[in-house]
Amino acid sequence: MEKVLRMDESIFEMVSRHPEVVEIMVELGFKDIAKPGMLQTAGRFMTLSKGIKLKKMDLETVRLAFERHGFEIMK
Repeated sequence: MEKVLRMDESIFEMVSRHPEVVEIMVELGFKDIAKPGMLQTAGRFMTLSKGIKLKKMDLETVRLAFERHGFEIMK
């Protein structure tokens, strides 16, 4: 897979490289990311790892959702 995301990179960095990440994250329940200005503020320090812990989500569920869209998640 050529679309690789790292658990410790900021959401802002992910979305800058792959804008479709926003849609996948909203689908997973990270609805706040779609709010205006959220990427430019919280998205600069929030990582996928932190978001999963904050939302108490299952890592495997998130990984599979990204894989369905052609992404690979690296630790």
